[in-house]
Amino acid sequence: MKDELILLAKEIALAAEKSFLSLFKNHESYYYCVLVTTGEALPPFISAWSVEALEVFAQQTSKEDADLSKWFYGDSPYFDFGEENFKTVRELFYAREKDLEKDFFKETNFRVEAMALAMELLDKKGIFSLNQPRNKVYINVEVVPPDSSNTTRALRLNKKENILDWFNEAAEDDVY
Repeated sequence: MKDELILLAKEIALAAEKSFLSLFKNHESYYYCVLVTTGEALPPFISAWSVEALEVFAQQTSKEDADLSKWFYGDSPYFDFGEENFKTVRELFYAREKDLEKDFFKETNFRVEAMALAMELLDKKGIFSLNQPRNKVYINVEVVPPDSSNTTRALRLNKKENILDWFNEAAEDDVY
């Protein structure tokens, strides 16, 4: 099972790396970089926010709307960016449907753990410090709808002192 986990994590990391590297070519300063999945642990996609994109969003809507959307994957102009890179990941997830039917909770945990490992692999490679200091970037695997597991993973993938804004503005609970 551990070998399967590592293989899936590496494939997710490869797809996410291609997507993030392509996105980062615009040289914006990113503060939010996530893999997003559902409570059913469907295949992930990336979403990201940069300081510049949020400023444009605020100009097009309002400062209040921008404040509300700052940590929301769905309003990002980079929602599902590089989806073509996730073709193999989607195939691997769909090939595991029998595992999902057999033991839903075990399989969803397996998939989310593979995503978290993928983000750790990318972080170790320095991907999230290409356009900005790493301590300015919140990374996570976000499950939607949100639940307390997002906060647990946020603490795993980031130093708490670096993501205090996220804690104050978006954390799902007070586990921190």
